[in-house]
Amino acid sequence: MKKLYLLIIVLSIFSCKNNKSEVISKQEKPQQKQHVIKNFQTIIDSANVEGAILVYDLNKNTYYSNDFKWIKKGFLPASTFKIPNSIIALESGLVKNDSALFIWKGEKRGMKVWEQDLTLKQAFHFSCVPCYQDIARRIGVKRMKSYVKKLNYGNIKVDSTSIAMFWLEGASQINQLQQIDFLKRFYASELPISRNTETIMKRMMLIEETETYKISGKTGWSIRNGNNNGWFVGYVESESNVYFFATNIIPKKDFNMNMFPLIRKEITYKALKKMNLIKEK
Repeated sequence: MKKLYLLIIVLSIFSCKNNKSEVISKQEKPQQKQHVIKNFQTIIDSANVEGAILVYDLNKNTYYSNDFKWIKKGFLPASTFKIPNSIIALESGLVKNDSALFIWKGEKRGMKVWEQDLTLKQAFHFSCVPCYQDIARRIGVKRMKSYVKKLNYGNIKVDSTSIAMFWLEGASQINQLQQIDFLKRFYASELPISRNTETIMKRMMLIEETETYKISGKTGWSIRNGNNNGWFVGYVESESNVYFFATNIIPKKDFNMNMFPLIRKEITYKALKKMNLIKEK
């Protein structure tokens, strides 16, 4: 009888521990909040484009956007894929650091700024497509698929026929929520990558640094079946918080395409200023 009584006590204690762990587990994953920001839509409309701005407040676990349907749409990652592409190049040992040099052999390239020898950091900054096509080819299909799966980056489709273009053409997709999820895991050191790679990438991604904040990120631009799509993804670090952002836009018919390279950042900066995350210059 005593043994039975002791067994009941032990089982009761174990049950309480399990219930407690379940409560803690639930507390560790508070529900994310969503807020519609009308000012974001005003910014987009005034720029003569369609799309959405998405900002995530890490401390408040809250998303802010003008269109919570648009942010779930998948688009080609375009040059935002240079973030995982660089990570894979570093992790696989194809390049040692951001000073690794890509030699220009004198061929004609799409942009004049690409027609020179470039370090990895410069290639990232100038968004040198030929440089990253070379990286992708050297990584190869099998290794690329393996790393993309490990990084849990979007829905990437790559084979031997598309290894040098899959982020610019084809069926690969990522949405704004996935972009921010990837950046959150990257920033929190939750990706299965070395600390050295993480340090190099954070150095490469830095765009602006002031006394009160730092902005890091990457733009992207794809043209599929004549349709243009633009990205700007990244994060803002302040003393007390981190805010992640992902802007995705499509130009309207009468849009001046000469402005498209600038408008992705301009829209995002206006949104960040509206939220008082960065200051007017």
